[in-house]
Amino acid sequence: MTSGRAQLLRDMVRIRVVEETLADYYRDEQQMRTPTHFSIGQEATAVGVCAATTSQDLVFTAHRSHAPYLAKGGDLKAMVAELYGKQAGCAHGRGGSIHLVDRAAGFGGSAAILGEMIPVAVGAAWAFARSGRPRVVATFFGDGATEEGVFAESLNLASVHRVPVVFVCENNLYSISSPIGARQPAGSTIQDRAEAAGVTAARVDGNDVFAVYEAAQRALRHCREGNGPYLLELATYRWREHVGPGFDHGQDHGYRPVGETEAWMARCPIVRATEILREQHPDIDRTVAEWSAQYGDEIQRAVVYAKEQPFPDVDALLDGAYHPVPR
Repeated sequence: MTSGRAQLLRDMVRIRVVEETLADYYRDEQQMRTPTHFSIGQEATAVGVCAATTSQDLVFTAHRSHAPYLAKGGDLKAMVAELYGKQAGCAHGRGGSIHLVDRAAGFGGSAAILGEMIPVAVGAAWAFARSGRPRVVATFFGDGATEEGVFAESLNLASVHRVPVVFVCENNLYSISSPIGARQPAGSTIQDRAEAAGVTAARVDGNDVFAVYEAAQRALRHCREGNGPYLLELATYRWREHVGPGFDHGQDHGYRPVGETEAWMARCPIVRATEILREQHPDIDRTVAEWSAQYGDEIQRAVVYAKEQPFPDVDALLDGAYHPVPR
């Protein structure tokens, strides 16, 4: 099965299997000592957007970085080694889950500070525009980041200078444990704020990978043709806790009602895509099971590889860090 729509489903299955396996290792072994933010339940946003990019386009993300990294083609072994803090990691064991990078794949980097990579992405895209290169930058962030001043500043600069950047807001309704209704005015949307700054914007069902892909194609084309920035507000929902492998709904936690979480889990992007493709591919369930087994083997091999690698040498502690040259 090689159709483009099937490939979108396949990419989501890979990310789901990888992250669920890593969550189990994270919980059971206690060997990954980096704060880890999983995108389980949100796979359609990363896959749909990254599939619309070219090899020359760049992607930046915030702390929830695994899914965009893998969707953009980031090296899995290097990512897993990074989670284990090993020298073979994509940041040589110094960055952990929230500081992934794979320049060869067009993944420019991720960072932990809320909203930090939004202006970095705008700067990179502005450089592309000034040099005349038809490249676009996409930057992923959550709804909480839109409350940072740098978000408004980045929208303004990108709009004024017609910067080819796609702002991708994965609106999962929560900033850690605070629901969006407690943080943002009733009746307002992130799309509204972008449009107020002169940025073309659209709200899309972020759990429909096909809708996300089509919207991302429009956004990237808009930017590539010199029409300035574009914002995608993608409605989605994370299944796991803000940081870590567990769950955070129900009476033990209180801030996410069980009914709400169950309703969103019923809208699983993988299940929805599978159902849509079933008419065209009657054996899709068997195929998905085969993909799951294949990627289960892949992630197990990556874990074995990561564990075999050495930790960074203490003598290399300052490699890559700024320090003044003695006079």
